[in-house]
Amino acid sequence: MDAATVARFEASRDRLASLAYRLLGSAADAEDTVQDAFLRWQAADHASVRVPEAWLTKIVTNLALDRLRSAKVRRERAVGTWMPEPLLEGDPMLGPADTVEQRESVTMAVLTIMERLSPVERAAYVLREAFSYSHAEIAGILGITESGSQQHTHRARRRVAAAGNSTGIDQVSARHVVEAFVAAAASGRTERLVALLTDDATGVTDSAAMGLAGKPLRYPTPERIASAVRAGFKPSPAKRKLAGGSPSIHAAMVNGCPAVLVALGDRVAGVTILEVDGDKIAGVRGITAPDRLRRLTEIWRRREHDVPLIESW
Repeated sequence: MDAATVARFEASRDRLASLAYRLLGSAADAEDTVQDAFLRWQAADHASVRVPEAWLTKIVTNLALDRLRSAKVRRERAVGTWMPEPLLEGDPMLGPADTVEQRESVTMAVLTIMERLSPVERAAYVLREAFSYSHAEIAGILGITESGSQQHTHRARRRVAAAGNSTGIDQVSARHVVEAFVAAAASGRTERLVALLTDDATGVTDSAAMGLAGKPLRYPTPERIASAVRAGFKPSPAKRKLAGGSPSIHAAMVNGCPAVLVALGDRVAGVTILEVDGDKIAGVRGITAPDRLRRLTEIWRRREHDVPLIESW
């Protein structure tokens, strides 16, 4: 394959990766899908490909759908046992973010909701809302009718709207949210944490920080969230040993939301994503599993970091 053909693919790589990530919720799976698409592109009769971008979009979409439909993935993603892989603000895999729909489609809340959609509903929603494809184009990509595309997108929109997402927070406001959350957690007073949460706030963590594997731990009320955060935030020699040292604590933006980022040197040891509704926190999502933080750590290592909120925990 000549350099021009490779360059044509590379020009689309970031867009294809952001499409695959929205469909799969996993950066690792998205990278693998794009690499599989490159192998298809390498073997293709390029003279017969009239619009490379459209051809590659169709290939990546259908490769991602094949992954979603596989028995292995269905077992791994059994309802209630899977969490999306977080991405740091500025990661090209987050893709277009000009519209509310584009920003919304990469929030942890929406990626989780999309696990409840059929693969075709998920693809129709992403292609329409995040990449502005027409229903006629979506029909061609997915091998369905135009009216089918409209129906799938409508059903997906209805599910996503029920999640009540908010993605309109700027960097300065996001930092203030994180500072208030960290200050309340460090105080050891659950009432300060509860005051930051909506009445119907919920929380979930992957439990890896506790050395556990299996289903995420869920916290269905503000009081349960506050108790868990207070307990988790209290330092101890055993916790530092499990973490591998005394980490620094930073404010960050992850998947469009404010986040508490825990770092040991240039390694991210955990993130807590704060989903904001108005002036309060409606959702708290904690992720500490190293395999879910691999790409986030890679992006973190390339960045200049703000002054930490806590230098040494």
